[in-house]
Amino acid sequence: MTIEIPTWVDGRLTPVEKLEAHVKGLRHKAISVFLMREGRVLLQRRAMGKYHTPGLWANTCCTHPFWGEDSLDCAGRRLAEELGLTDVTLEYRDTVEYRADVGGGLIEHEVVDIFVGELPSGVEPKPNPDEVMDTIWHPLDTLAEEVTRKPEGFTPWLQIYLRDHATKIFTAADPV
Repeated sequence: MTIEIPTWVDGRLTPVEKLEAHVKGLRHKAISVFLMREGRVLLQRRAMGKYHTPGLWANTCCTHPFWGEDSLDCAGRRLAEELGLTDVTLEYRDTVEYRADVGGGLIEHEVVDIFVGELPSGVEPKPNPDEVMDTIWHPLDTLAEEVTRKPEGFTPWLQIYLRDHATKIFTAADPV
């Protein structure tokens, strides 16, 4: 199945096949979700069948919107597909850009809409084994330290988020 994702080519947004965007390191749209509960963040360990970064720990979920798909709709779709979670209220936090070598000759050059949500007690993920091999609720206050100590166990983008964007992601918006 060919999946086309929104990618900037010659300065305009164009649908490009997902693998081609990664092989060429093209700048493309993405989403990332961080679900929280009582000072902990839900991490997932990527399934071994993933075509890049298999077996590494990542944020709750991330993906690329389909061509024409809204970022918030994409985030909800992916939570359901990867973790069996539906009806989760998500808050947009920011848009960030990064470029990272993810191995195997592939580059993620993403413009990422980041969403954060609070998962209520009693609601637990039901990982899709084709996507996720494990989940853990990790204390947020020690996550950056652990990633710095053992970077080889975490995806490049999670490392970048924690190093460069943690304040944007994990600080609640000011009340109006």
